[in-house]
Amino acid sequence: MPLLQADHLRVTLRTHRGSAAAVQGMSFTLERGDTLGLIGESGCGKSMTALALMGLAPDNATVSGSLKLAGEQLVGLRERDWRRVRGARIAMIFQEPMTALNPVHRVGAQIAEPLVLHRGLTRRAARARAIALLERVGIPEPARRIDSFPHQFSGGQRQRIMIAMALACEPDVLLADEPTTALDVTVQQQILSLIRALVAERGMALVLISHDLGLVAQNVRRMLVMYGGAVVERGSADEVFGHPAHPYTRGLLAARPRLAHRLVAHRSERLPTIPGSVPELFSLPPGCPFAGRCAYTEAPCFTETPPVIELPGTHSFSCRRADAVLGSTDLIAASA
Repeated sequence: MPLLQADHLRVTLRTHRGSAAAVQGMSFTLERGDTLGLIGESGCGKSMTALALMGLAPDNATVSGSLKLAGEQLVGLRERDWRRVRGARIAMIFQEPMTALNPVHRVGAQIAEPLVLHRGLTRRAARARAIALLERVGIPEPARRIDSFPHQFSGGQRQRIMIAMALACEPDVLLADEPTTALDVTVQQQILSLIRALVAERGMALVLISHDLGLVAQNVRRMLVMYGGAVVERGSADEVFGHPAHPYTRGLLAARPRLAHRLVAHRSERLPTIPGSVPELFSLPPGCPFAGRCAYTEAPCFTETPPVIELPGTHSFSCRRADAVLGSTDLIAASA
């Protein structure tokens, strides 16, 4: 039985303009120790997927489909039942720790709270555990800093505190939503190394969400490429990065700056770009969400749902013009 299994998970938002699907037909499975990456531009549905997995979708959202944790159906759970799961069995490192941490409570109290609620520890035992967690994530002098407020820590330290909170109850699944945003490269590597070590040490499943392709390539075994709320390509990290199939994935990889490119390129030379921008949820075509921005677009792409094309291994992508796309090597060369 998979640890976490999503089948045709859908998040629909109700607004004054009508309803729109923020996540469409998300499906995946996670076993213990699995690492899964979600990539895509801002607005493609990555963070909304994470919120749905945590039972934290907005009040104007309807979550449908299936989401099972060790066989237990989570879609449709009452809030009091979600509170039993959230933090204890599924935990999340949020994108911006300064908004996720409560500014008027000391960090020690925030780390200890889930230990009291979910593990039944006494306040004294939870405090001792919180100090140990702060030490584990690299906060200096944890016994003294445990009574400090979030604003008294640096950005990298606040991110470490978020990790300590997420790991307090040793969850089965860890969601990391842009865990290194706005951090310098050295701190990024320290935090990612810490997450990798803890996942390996505790056998947790990891879902890493990022628009940083290099970060995902180095830290996950499997990945999903999202666009317009839908998964357009999936496979192992080696398969997707080694042989990108969907035009959107190829465009993302071709647009990455490279050190070798920067050393030889003229200052006026521009990186390849994907034309246009991610459309609003209300403006998505009923067919392929990438229609219009894709160089292979034909009229039926706007109206016909693209079929899933199976490639060798676990690799697949959704495209109704697969023959033309796979027969082209220009974008593959650009992303190699």
